[in-house]
Amino acid sequence: MSRGKNFSNSLTGMSMPTGDLSVSDVSDMDARNGSWNLLPVLNALIKPNVAPPWLRPELMKVLTLIPMRPDGVRGTMEFIFSVHPSSTLKTSEATTPQKRGANITQEAMAVATRILTSPAGSVSPDDWFSKISSQLLLLLDGNEGPELATAAAQIIMYGVLGRKQFGAPGSPGWNVFVEPLLRSLDPTRKESASVAIKQEDTGADNVLDLSGKAVVVDKEQLFLGLKRLCSLINSTPYPAQTRRMLDPVLPQLWAVSCWGDSGPKMEEFYSKPARSLLHTFLRISASVDKVYLVLENLMYIGGSAKGNPSWQFQATSDGNLQICSIPLGKESELPELNWSEIQKRSAAFVNLVAKSCSPEEMSSFFLGLLRRWFQSTSAAKQLEIRFRSDGEQPRDEVQKLLDITVLQGMIEQTPEKLISRVTQVLELVCQILEPSVLQDQPDDIVAVALSLINLVMTAPSFKKSSLQPEISQALELSLEKLSVSERADLSPTARNLALLLQYRDAIDPDEEHAFVPSDRQVEDRKTYKLALEYITQADSPPPVRSEGLNLISRLVTSNSSVIDVQSTLVLLSSLLQDGEDFINLRVIKLYTQIANKHPKAATQEILEHYLDAKETSKTDVRLRFGEALVQVIQRLGQTFTGDVARKVCETLLSIAGRRGYRPKTEAKQAREKRLQDMKKKQAEEAWGGDVPDLGDELTEEEQANTEILTQIVEGWESKRGSEDVRMRTSALSIFAIGLETNIAGIGPDIVSAGVDLCVNVLSLERDIEKGIIRRAAIMAVLGFVKALDAAKQSSRRLGFGLTDQSREDIMRTLKYVAVTDNDGLVQQHARDVTESLANWQLAAMLPAEGSAAGPSIGRLAGLTIDQDRSLPAVNTKRPRIEEIE
Repeated sequence: MSRGKNFSNSLTGMSMPTGDLSVSDVSDMDARNGSWNLLPVLNALIKPNVAPPWLRPELMKVLTLIPMRPDGVRGTMEFIFSVHPSSTLKTSEATTPQKRGANITQEAMAVATRILTSPAGSVSPDDWFSKISSQLLLLLDGNEGPELATAAAQIIMYGVLGRKQFGAPGSPGWNVFVEPLLRSLDPTRKESASVAIKQEDTGADNVLDLSGKAVVVDKEQLFLGLKRLCSLINSTPYPAQTRRMLDPVLPQLWAVSCWGDSGPKMEEFYSKPARSLLHTFLRISASVDKVYLVLENLMYIGGSAKGNPSWQFQATSDGNLQICSIPLGKESELPELNWSEIQKRSAAFVNLVAKSCSPEEMSSFFLGLLRRWFQSTSAAKQLEIRFRSDGEQPRDEVQKLLDITVLQGMIEQTPEKLISRVTQVLELVCQILEPSVLQDQPDDIVAVALSLINLVMTAPSFKKSSLQPEISQALELSLEKLSVSERADLSPTARNLALLLQYRDAIDPDEEHAFVPSDRQVEDRKTYKLALEYITQADSPPPVRSEGLNLISRLVTSNSSVIDVQSTLVLLSSLLQDGEDFINLRVIKLYTQIANKHPKAATQEILEHYLDAKETSKTDVRLRFGEALVQVIQRLGQTFTGDVARKVCETLLSIAGRRGYRPKTEAKQAREKRLQDMKKKQAEEAWGGDVPDLGDELTEEEQANTEILTQIVEGWESKRGSEDVRMRTSALSIFAIGLETNIAGIGPDIVSAGVDLCVNVLSLERDIEKGIIRRAAIMAVLGFVKALDAAKQSSRRLGFGLTDQSREDIMRTLKYVAVTDNDGLVQQHARDVTESLANWQLAAMLPAEGSAAGPSIGRLAGLTIDQDRSLPAVNTKRPRIEEIE
């Protein structure tokens, strides 16, 4: 009650005790105070036995509706980030809002996401998201700091768009977060044709000017839409949401990306972001159909839809980009074909495909495009009279020209990437060079076919013996016929290729019996190479890096032979040091998958970084490897035994012990201490005495609490080269998990040493800053007791146990700690473990469940009656249930 009163008294206009609060007082409190003031008060008042039962629902209602206030979203986020147990903020920092973003942890982020994306029961999802969307989008713009911008992107992409009921197209979350961004690129997505038409005043009448171009989307809206799309996609690792958001506006993104040569402002603000989004989408879409879609809109400059005016992108006089409506009556006019524009866009398209698509996707797209050109050329030979109306656009002829230009650009710029699918390439070549129709084929398409043959046969991995017999024979026949033809430009080339095909294997005779990988190995090797490119490229956005990790995960789970275990583990270790949560979670999952097949290699790699013998990593990085080690141990289960278990537990105990020494850390601390003393001395000289404390004025109680917290936090760090207390705590906690996972696999010697270490920690390390390691020591003892009890319940023989003398020593230490420790949580843990140990002692006196050891009643001598069926019997058979067909 006192805490609730103190909070209430701190509010504007609230001076009465919580017991005197009424509904009107709650409304007044809600109206007079900001979200940051309300949240701690309401959070305290809704606790049991603080506010009257009739008032608690009203307080809950106010609390759940706080995110809908103008400052509610940020207030909720900052409050959660500052008070969550995973936060490391000091008490003085937690009492005021953070101006450049709070200390955001993964656990606090999950809580904030869950609260902000769960509509209150008293409002509809449409009203809820319409209220919070503007606040989240403002945070997304980055004006309040990059941390809050990333947090807002996480909430939108994962909490809203990641849930089908809110993030599917047409749902409330999609309509307020995504649809406005898409409309800034494609105004025809608007529900009504509310296009602003320029009006001119002529006296008393308003005359509509239908001959001018009205601005549909101005430059600020277009820039903001692209910026927010980039912030959402480049700050989060969600490929599915990325594909769903960008798929409807691919032509528009392509059109904007082609305006870069109009000036540096256009390139920086519009074309570069659009090109980045397009590049990300094509890399994670894994669909050649999307590449065809961009090609079909190669000359796209705008669009139209039924019931909406036509529009197009247009540069402004100051070098920006906007969307304007096409003047009335000019929608049906055909755009003029500009050959230089066609060449520019074709080159940009080829460059985009080369950077975004894998060699297999490029080869598949190229072959499909070449096949389409070949089929259109064959169809053109047939005499046909076609009638076209005046309004019909010669679309087919223009598209053919674009296809040919792109084909030429791909052959010139990326020839080595076009032959990844050798069999499909040669099949199409054989179709083009079919002897029966070879004479009628145009020289340009035959020249393309010969170029492809040359690329295939000059590749280092090509062998004639690997070709299918029918393809080899067809090539030889076609080249022979073409070499004796009267085509001056093609016959010499065909003759040279025929000789190369005949003697290709003779050039490298040593490779005749070389290993030929299977089709699956070839595909897996390409997938592995692509995954490494996705992960290691510096400019890869989060969705692309996430997709690369997913590709490696699929190869690991399928037991692919192309996976180099050691190099993959080294790659994962380097990624785990980056500090990005979305990377860390996937890396840890990959560690567990590799540990299934290679437990020794996986645990060894993790232990090296967790121990950090060379003292090159920070504590946070080492703790991440500790989390990976926990997941691996739990994944191994009963296979956590032998050398793996011994090595892991020995390393953990060496870290958890008091004898750890880190000389490099000690030298670094000495340098920092000298630097700090020098700065302090300079400050005292400048002030002429002690440096005054210019911080916020605190009460005596707050000052005492701050000093205690400072002592605890500073005490965690390494002192005089000793091991960090947080690392020792982590090691003991992981050791406890190992005991519960498979105590039999660890062995009696290591288990005994671990329990002794825990008892010594509880007895000797009594400082207030060592409270966390004492908690871990007690939990390790509890894990030991649980493991013994689980073995007894499952009738497993461990070969060792807990002697009476050891049990009495542990009980005596725990009872002493439960009374004298200066940490309340340590005392509570000690009492709980003491009770568990006593219960285990009683249970150990009873036989295991189902055990038949000891005397039992069987048959009575001289009598043929049956005893109670509930008693164990000798040589009695239980009825069997058999399935009869």
